[in-house]
Amino acid sequence: MKAIVLAGGYATRMWPITRHRPKMLLPVGESTVIDDIVDDLESDERINEIFISTNEAFASEFEEHFAQRGTDKITMSVEDTADEDEKFGVVGALAQLVDREGLGDEDLLVIAGDNLFGFSISEFIDQFKEYDDPMLAAYDVGDLEKAKSYGLIQVEGDEIVDFQEKPDNPKSTLVSIACYAFPADAIRFDEYLSGDNNPDEPGWFIQWLVDHGSVRPFSFEDIWYDIGTADSYLEAVEFALQGENIVADDATVESSKLGDNVHVLPGATIRNSSVEDTVVFQDATITDSDVSDSVIDVKASVHDKELDNALLGQHTRVQ
Repeated sequence: MKAIVLAGGYATRMWPITRHRPKMLLPVGESTVIDDIVDDLESDERINEIFISTNEAFASEFEEHFAQRGTDKITMSVEDTADEDEKFGVVGALAQLVDREGLGDEDLLVIAGDNLFGFSISEFIDQFKEYDDPMLAAYDVGDLEKAKSYGLIQVEGDEIVDFQEKPDNPKSTLVSIACYAFPADAIRFDEYLSGDNNPDEPGWFIQWLVDHGSVRPFSFEDIWYDIGTADSYLEAVEFALQGENIVADDATVESSKLGDNVHVLPGATIRNSSVEDTVVFQDATITDSDVSDSVIDVKASVHDKELDNALLGQHTRVQ
């Protein structure tokens, strides 16, 4: 079985923090989101190769990251785009990857690299193997307004009977998250696209599959964070830290109060300040300030300010 980790998005909703880095490599506790996913994939012997699907703009960052990490299952697969305006759409990118890498002869697991969830990939594959039908992970967001932002599913017994991508009037709160398993005979991206169907969101492809055969749900009640905004990123950090702090050995924290869920990366400096629920990147500086619910990027500096819900890009100065 092959696995594809989708890591080709440009995360424009999180700019400037993700302007020059893939959001999948943002720190979440002692790890990153994509490392948690890859760890889970590598531990299952049924998966013999993991493709990291990314774009030209971020390919070198991923290559360097996984070279340092060390792995024998990772293959980089780079789509021919370097800007948001050049994107093929998720289904279009999947179709190109399948063709480019010669896939399609064995089962395929597809998972978004910005998902943080509580179930194990092995549990997911176990259930997939029971049916050998396309399968997706499903989560109850518990709110009709939230459900509008996702693919909404209706289930009867052990089968999905209806799928609606981002409906205006959702009838339930059970949504699809970006974790899918396809048997080899369901890897029909080219057939789907040849019908002039929507290439952007994988939910449209799932809706098409529901209309053409059986699709199974894998429902779970563990945690799930879809890291697409600064708020959801900081929520994931809060979950990972559980009220604790991480301060790098070579970071400096002097005459300051660190509240809950503060991550201070190497070389950062905090003096005479109060900081909580915040990620402070390498070589950033906070002095004489109160900072909360924020991300302070590499070599950014904050002096004599109160900041809340702020995203400071690299080298930004606020004083």
